[in-house]
Order: sequence, then structure tokens, then C-alpha cells
Amino acid sequence: MAARTASLAGILLAVMMWLAAAGGAVAQGFAGLGADVDGFAEVAPGKRFVFPADHGPHENYRIEWWYVTANLTDAETGAAYGVQWTLFRSALKPATGAPAPQWGSNTMFMGHAALTTASDHFYAEKFARGGVGQARVAAAPFNAHIDDWTFKSAADDGGLEQAQLAASGAGFAFDLALSAQGPIVLQGEKGHSVKSQDGQASYYYSQPFYDVDGEIIVNGRTRRVTGKAWLDREWSSQFINADQSGWDWVSLHFADGAKLMAFRLRSHAGAPYYAGTWIDPDGAATPLAPDAITLAPLKQTRLDGFRLPTRWRLKIAAREIDVTINALNAKSWMALSFPYWEGPIAFAGSHEGVGYLEMTGYGAASTGRR
Repeated sequence: MAARTASLAGILLAVMMWLAAAGGAVAQGFAGLGADVDGFAEVAPGKRFVFPADHGPHENYRIEWWYVTANLTDAETGAAYGVQWTLFRSALKPATGAPAPQWGSNTMFMGHAALTTASDHFYAEKFARGGVGQARVAAAPFNAHIDDWTFKSAADDGGLEQAQLAASGAGFAFDLALSAQGPIVLQGEKGHSVKSQDGQASYYYSQPFYDVDGEIIVNGRTRRVTGKAWLDREWSSQFINADQSGWDWVSLHFADGAKLMAFRLRSHAGAPYYAGTWIDPDGAATPLAPDAITLAPLKQTRLDGFRLPTRWRLKIAAREIDVTINALNAKSWMALSFPYWEGPIAFAGSHEGVGYLEMTGYGAASTGRR
């Protein structure tokens, strides 16, 4: 059910450019994100985040993304859905001055969108070169788009307290209004999110407090939905180290209004690297040390010729959290240029709630097979 919006030749060209920007080999970490880079800006502790400027692009860094997930409920039937909207920006080479116009642009964009039900998983992919109007991100007022997929401010001040999110593909579409009910949260140590024992890191903040209202279209049927959404923003030049093959990441909405982000980055040779953030209902954030998190797979599903975990046990003893995470649809496989698993989940045990799970580096992405 993947929808492609460019010719085969255009896709192949785009993927080649993307691989060149990412380091060119999966041996350099998942999707080349662990490749050594020269000339790009480095991520260091102590950054002062400024909004709305940091909602916009960071041209001196190699890779960044705007990533929204939403857990939705059908207003009529109570059925559960999930949606994903992601825009990736990649620099083809380090910036050396003012951005080049039109086809001389140094920037490439890749967009992913998905809608998941208990029985179906719809997804689509788009590519665009920066500078020609097909894709762009502006900070004030905030507006990110690739073709007609949009994530933009609906607030009077142009910020992201109120936003609109829309995308469509074969068999699905969504148009959602997002309203923040809490503050922006800086992940890691004041926005400096370490990804490995070697110190690779990103700048990372979230808006995990969106209420959602809008419409989705599934196989031609329009459904009114409400729910919760989570925005993640990250940028870096070397996101992981060369030995890290992928990650398992969760964002959780607890029934009492608290939030949790946790991930483990897997290594070919060593132990996984863990990190996370506990977020109180009022938005106060507490980083979680690597040894505070246990994220263990319980059940695997065979997809696209590979096996990957779709049920997990998450334990955080200091918070008395011991929950089992289950996918709404275990077959939420994104068979795209860099294949990965992405879908809505529910959790139960010591606590209850909903959230999203992303797993990269399994299957073709980790073996080089297509």
C-alpha cells in the first residue's frame, strides 16, 4: 500500500543523493547516520534553545527531522488509529555561505506519512530537492511541507502551540488540528541527547502535550477522530556511532497525563545504549540514566522476510513502572527506502496508556538487502 510520488528514476536519484549525504554505507551506522563527517557543525552541551527559531531548519547540521505521531480514537465507534508525519532534511555537503538558489540548493528532503488501523497499515514516501519550492521549512510563522503534506502553525504568533497537520496517500488521508496543553520539553540534559558511550548526540526537544481533533479517511470513508499527539524535533551531524545498527524508541502517554520517552540503541559488538526522559503532567522533565531503563522484547513478528519484536516489557524501577507494550497492528512495517517499523501501541500493567513505537535497523536496513 506504499504510495510513491515520483518516477522510478527520480526515486533512485533521490536515494543516491540521500545515501551520499548520509555517508553512503549502512556499515557506518543505521542509514549512514554514524558516518564520520567533516565541515558540519557539532552538537555540544549548553545550547540555549530559542523559539520559534529552533522550530526551523539548522543548515549547518547534516541531518534533522520534524516528526509527529498521534494516537486517535474514532468519535463514533471508539476504534483506535495511529498517524505519523515525518519530514527529514539532509545536507548534501557542509554549508559554506548563503544558501544556493533553486537547483543549486544544498538541501534534500524526504517525507514519510502513515495511517494505521487494527487491520491495515497505509504508508507513503516523498522526495524533494530544496530551493525549488517542492519542500521547505520556515520558522516564523512555522510552516513545513513537502508537496501537499503540511505541518504548519495555526497560532496567532506563528508558533507551534496551535498547528495543522495533513497528508495523504493510497487508501488514506488525515487533516488534524493540534492544540498544545503543556510546555515544550527538552530531552536529555537540557536538550543535549547523548546516543552512545562514545558521546554522539543530537539536539532534541519534544511537544508531547498536543490534543488532537480532526478527520481521517480510510479506504474512502471519512472518520471524525480525537486523541493525543507528540512532536519530536532532532538535529545532528553524527547522530550515532558507526557500530550502532538501529534503535527501538517509545513515546508513552500515561492515563494521569504524565509522559515518557525511552530508547535503546543497538550495537553490533557491545551492549545497547539506553536513555529516556520522564515528563510530569505539568511538563517538568527528569532525564533517565541508561541503567534506569529495561526495555526487553517479548514477542516477535515475521515481516518482509525478517523477524522483529512487536511486544515489549518496559521497566523503570525508580518510577515503579512495569508495563507490557503491545502494537495495535503488529504488521506496521514501512517498506520504504530505509525500511523500519512504526506504529501505535497500548500499554498495561503497573500503568496504562497509549503511545508510539519505532524500530529501525531490522531487516533490509541492517543487512544491506533490498
